[in-house]
Amino acid sequence: MRNKNIFTIPNILSIFRLLLLPVIVYTYMNQKDYVLTGVLLLVSGITDLLDGYIARTFHMISDLGKILDPVADKATQAVVLLCLITRFRWLVIPFMCIVVKELFMSFIGLIVIKKTGEVHGAVWHGKVATFMLDFMIIVHIIFYNISSTLSIILAIISTLLILLSFYLYAKENINILKKVG
Repeated sequence: MRNKNIFTIPNILSIFRLLLLPVIVYTYMNQKDYVLTGVLLLVSGITDLLDGYIARTFHMISDLGKILDPVADKATQAVVLLCLITRFRWLVIPFMCIVVKELFMSFIGLIVIKKTGEVHGAVWHGKVATFMLDFMIIVHIIFYNISSTLSIILAIISTLLILLSFYLYAKENINILKKVG
């Protein structure tokens, strides 16, 4: 059952996460308060879990929420990665992979919506890639003096999972488009 109401608690929580982004940037870049930045990311993560739980449990799933939630997720990842790139230049690689993947997925996703009238949600491989990327980000925030070796290993694992997810999502969406002609 889909909810047509855009002012649902899950959607408001997703908007809250988007509004939290400038605060996260400010605490990381200007205040250089990495503990507070980590706490704000934790709050963002908890609201992300809550919005999904509330949407499913109380039947507040909406097409807007299916779009808004991943936008808030990807915007948070991208913004925090941009902050981290100021210290760890090699993190530009997973950042660029995310940008390319999300641009492609947005483009093909809009075509799928137009052709099928359906908005498709996240799949397991996307969740795994997101979890690993979020883990890598939080490790870099919490462990300010992380070794370059560990940082690079985490970046490689995250990048490989992003690329795998990109491939599987692209394959799935292309197959959907082939079926509808």
